[in-house]
Amino acid sequence: MSRQFDYFVIFAEMRTGSNFLESNLDLFPGLQTYGEAFNPYFMVQPDCEELFGVTVEARNADPLRLIARMKEETEGIPGFRFFHDHDNRVFEAVIDDPRCAKVVLTRNFVDAYVSRKVAWETDQWQLSDVHDVIKKKARFVPQEFAKLYFRITEFQQKVLGRLQRSGQTAFYLDYEDLQDIEVINGLAAFLGESSRIEEFSGKFKKQNPEGHEEKIVNYPDLVKTVNEIDFFDIGRTPVFEPRRTPMVPSYVTAAVAPLMFLPIQGGPVDEVLAWLAALDGVGQDALVTGMSQKDMRKWKRTHPGHRGFTVLRHPAARAHAAFCRHFLSDGPETYLEIRRALREHYHVPLPDDLVPGADYDRIAHREAFLAFLKFVKSNLQGQTTIRVDGAWATQGHVIQGFGQVHLPDHLLRESRLALGLEQLCAEVGIAPVSPPEAIADTPFTLEDIYDAEIEKAVRAAYQRDYMLFGFDDWTDEVARAEA
Repeated sequence: MSRQFDYFVIFAEMRTGSNFLESNLDLFPGLQTYGEAFNPYFMVQPDCEELFGVTVEARNADPLRLIARMKEETEGIPGFRFFHDHDNRVFEAVIDDPRCAKVVLTRNFVDAYVSRKVAWETDQWQLSDVHDVIKKKARFVPQEFAKLYFRITEFQQKVLGRLQRSGQTAFYLDYEDLQDIEVINGLAAFLGESSRIEEFSGKFKKQNPEGHEEKIVNYPDLVKTVNEIDFFDIGRTPVFEPRRTPMVPSYVTAAVAPLMFLPIQGGPVDEVLAWLAALDGVGQDALVTGMSQKDMRKWKRTHPGHRGFTVLRHPAARAHAAFCRHFLSDGPETYLEIRRALREHYHVPLPDDLVPGADYDRIAHREAFLAFLKFVKSNLQGQTTIRVDGAWATQGHVIQGFGQVHLPDHLLRESRLALGLEQLCAEVGIAPVSPPEAIADTPFTLEDIYDAEIEKAVRAAYQRDYMLFGFDDWTDEVARAEA
């Protein structure tokens, strides 16, 4: 059977786990990696003088010759790592080549930078035995951090843009994914390897698992510098979740008031629509929706002083609402095909009946919700065959989608919704009305099953939303709202 790819490249950076990834890919009989083959300062590794008869000098003169030799001499599929500062001639040769498989490995940039600084300080770049670890604190350098961050971000955007324009896709991995052996097997399958591995290579060990404050002598400088960077810019780097469209037809305007609501699925949409209708003393059928972009622009022109708003919901409450609405009910919003796939292929223990019976208790509900959160994490990272639905897409991505045609003037929070809506009415000069009570999830509420394990699973799936919008643990936010 013919292979889809002749070779592969791993787009990564220092301290992203690329050595560990390579050591595991080399366990597959049909794959062979050649390290940093195009590092400008050495080839593969510092003590390597030649590869397939190609010296460092010959590689520098004609780097494509080395790629050709790799493909000729390797039994199976050869691959190599490529960082932002490697030979650009190689980048231009491989990025548009559909016969070259692309793997993109990323890591939280702060974690990678701190790991890099500690490695420079200890001169320990790899660890094969935990007893040999060297412990030293490093100094955080704000200007160096910012410069490197923007340089690497620019490169990641370049990779993503070129793949999009050439109609290619890549296999995306985060540092945390490297500990999931099924993901590694999935990557091997993506590269054309039919065999599987049952355990990881023992060649490399995690070097410094401590928190940043234990590894950086001037930790407050790190916090200050990170907080000063516009993290919304990170949304423009290659993330796993596909970008969202503006969804203008879903926008809703009041019957009279100059207010436009931009709904985020999974949020308190029904409650806000009821409030919007009550504001003008009309039924919900009087609200205007299904607009085109042309209709929206006309509405803006005819409603001077207008305000657009959306409502953020805590990721835990939003994921739970989506889970109950789309997979534990019998109605037009039930996702039957996805429900079947969750049960059969993603090990989500949903009950047989769409509306659960008496045998589906809180324990079963908690177990099913945790499995669903695990699926959501993989789904948002592009590691499933199922679409990223708007009901559980990250709110950051949804709002960025809004921004293509109209950024909302206000991001209200469900936990402070009454206050936010009152202030919104004051801005446009109309009398406020109280929002209706929140609609409870069924068959169980989040409060019925919530604990630290659920919070941890939600954070793992929605880390970017927690960072972008400053969400705290769900119980803490609820307590503050009730205070």
